[in-house]
Amino acid sequence: MGLIAPLPLSWVRALGTLVGLVLYVLAVPRRRVVMSNLALCFPGHPLEERRRWARECFVHFTQAWFDRSWLWNGKPEVLRQRLLVKGAVHELQGKEPTVIFAPHFFGLDAAGTAINQQSGRSMVSIYTPQRNKAVDQWLHDGRRRFGNLQLFYRDQGVKSIVAGLRGGALLYLLSDMNFGPEESIFVPFYGVPAATVPSLPRFARLGRAKVVPVTARITPQGYDIEVHPAWKDYPSADVQADTAYMNHWLEGVINTMPSQYYWVHKRFKTRPPGEPSVY
Repeated sequence: MGLIAPLPLSWVRALGTLVGLVLYVLAVPRRRVVMSNLALCFPGHPLEERRRWARECFVHFTQAWFDRSWLWNGKPEVLRQRLLVKGAVHELQGKEPTVIFAPHFFGLDAAGTAINQQSGRSMVSIYTPQRNKAVDQWLHDGRRRFGNLQLFYRDQGVKSIVAGLRGGALLYLLSDMNFGPEESIFVPFYGVPAATVPSLPRFARLGRAKVVPVTARITPQGYDIEVHPAWKDYPSADVQADTAYMNHWLEGVINTMPSQYYWVHKRFKTRPPGEPSVY
């Protein structure tokens, strides 16, 4: 990855395209997961369109993986050229407690790096350790490249995270995956009951913070990172409704770039009692 970092972006992306198409052909079990997710969420779309999205999904997944070479090893000025932060950027300024809702688009590390580099604010985030220790250390060091990010493991509790949030740090929260039945609630995601951890409204309430969604789109020039307006009247007193709102809002963004969402994840692995597996 260190050798790839200085290459022109078009070369890095071409490598990602090639490897992604190979993975689409060879990684049959994961391809089935992607196709199952797309069938559940887009049943009205033609099968051929969903197959095209699946191919693009593998390409974007691999491109984003190779992009981490320059995200975490490239020159800072190169990152500023390739990471375009736009939208309601003012929402991330100042010291107001802020939870960033960062959904699992393939550009999530690019968005985190851009905010870490360009916002001027300290950040905290929650981290799931990788099985491979070398990869885990690489991810950990890369995400903390610019020094003002604290990473907490998922099992370390919330006290330090909430303290950082109340102290003015941005909380970069990726709360749209299936983390199992523990503490999850079932709310609709594209009309399908999906086990979802209600951490977004809970952290917002505990930190007395506003919620600002940030999404990343892969482009030929790098990434477009969109800072969306803060959600009004959020959180409410209804955790179930707040979590359902998160999923519904996310659907609207996914619809604008369906092949860039993390469909390789078994989003519907946890089923309501009595329901069969969808994979």
